Amino acid sequence: MTDQKNAEFAFLEAFTAELSAKKLVFPTSLGATMKIRKALSQADISTDMVARIIGTEPVLSAKILHLSNSASFNPQGKKIGDLKNATTLLGFSAVRNIAISIGMKQLAENKYNGSLSTQMDGLWRRSLRVAALSMVIARKHTRLSADKAMLAGLLHDIGKFYILNRANHYVDLFSTEKALWEVIDRWHASIGSAILEDWEISDDIRVAVMDHREHNPGPAHKVGLIDVVAAADFLDAHFVENTIDQLDWSTVPSSFRLLDIDKENIDELMAETRTELALVLKAIN
Repeated sequence: MTDQKNAEFAFLEAFTAELSAKKLVFPTSLGATMKIRKALSQADISTDMVARIIGTEPVLSAKILHLSNSASFNPQGKKIGDLKNATTLLGFSAVRNIAISIGMKQLAENKYNGSLSTQMDGLWRRSLRVAALSMVIARKHTRLSADKAMLAGLLHDIGKFYILNRANHYVDLFSTEKALWEVIDRWHASIGSAILEDWEISDDIRVAVMDHREHNPGPAHKVGLIDVVAAADFLDAHFVENTIDQLDWSTVPSSFRLLDIDKENIDELMAETRTELALVLKAIN
């Protein structure tokens, strides 16, 4: 067995054990979580702003949604799928405590060095951009929940987050970036699916997260979160590089047509996304 195969086997064996033991809380950006905790302490903060702040951190978002649908907090069993309603149900105090507990766990267990820290931060920032794009697309081009779309965009690379985090504990196995990213590319989808299932994320978000890259809607398909995330994921590179004028419209996902995203409205969509992203970043800086 090659060293690369040994690395994959050791990693997957550890992942299976962690999944079985329900120990999948992991960081994305330690700095972001600490800023979230500080922002949530503001005396006059609104529920809308709290939901926006929570939506910048995948683990915190998933934890809040999970708790809001638990028997302890939601004995009537009314399904909650967005962060605003989840925050209202749990209350600000509980949300702050959850953020603090996640941050403390990050401080205790995770220290990133060198390129891994840079890669984790880059992946987190990309997730924020796709989340902002998803929110604006849903709000402007669908009747879907914009907050739920933001969560789907935020979680769209959750498997990559997990692998990067665990790589910090397997530095001898993943000795080169090439070896690490080969494992990420091969396994992030299946690991992401297991994580979302473990977190009991709703089916429409799970489908959007796991299948948006291969999504090819048929004639009977109704617009859903998967279309929003597919469009947002595709647009991200043009968004961050400010190259929307170079977009080849013959290569855009089929979801663009279903969402009525075209040359006439794309600039407005991108401008609104920049505003939304600026609000999010301001909230946690």
